[in-house]
Amino acid sequence: MLRALLQLFRRPAVRFGLARDARSRFRNPRFVSFIAQNNRPTLDTGFQDALLRSRKLLRHALVVAAIGTCAWILLESAKALSMF
Repeated sequence: MLRALLQLFRRPAVRFGLARDARSRFRNPRFVSFIAQNNRPTLDTGFQDALLRSRKLLRHALVVAAIGTCAWILLESAKALSMF
């Protein structure tokens, strides 16, 4: 009985771009046609790869700097403790 009621009141499936659906702006057929007509140029993947490589290099440089700083602090602390 519950299944029959759920089937009776279920929301019908709406295919992408065929009917207007208030749940999402992407199901609006005018929006879909606008996007299809006004294709923006894709992002240059070479620039994207270079950006990712530079971020990775910066991250590694920061890790090396942090390790070097910790080593320097330990060395200076050891020198200070050896004086006493």
